[in-house]
Amino acid sequence: MRELDRGHGEIKSMRTTPAHRGRGVAGALMRRILDEAEQRGYRRLSLETGSQPEFAPARALYRRYGFDVCGPFDGYVEDPFSTFMTRTFTGAHNRNER
Repeated sequence: MRELDRGHGEIKSMRTTPAHRGRGVAGALMRRILDEAEQRGYRRLSLETGSQPEFAPARALYRRYGFDVCGPFDGYVEDPFSTFMTRTFTGAHNRNER
């Protein structure tokens, strides 16, 4: 996770090896990242991921944890191969899946 400013962080690359997929690794990582973002006092957490079909599981994971599609942030530009997502924290946020 990278700090963009005092209230905004970015999730960088996150991958699960094929041998560990479907075992809850990505969810555990996401909960840890959200906990860390809360500890840092972020009001917003954003990410860039692929728009191609092979990234559909990642986009679904992010949606389960409260991320919504947004526009580019922090110097990114519109790109047909990118999907930008963000989550806003409000008080005691709910880290559980929707």
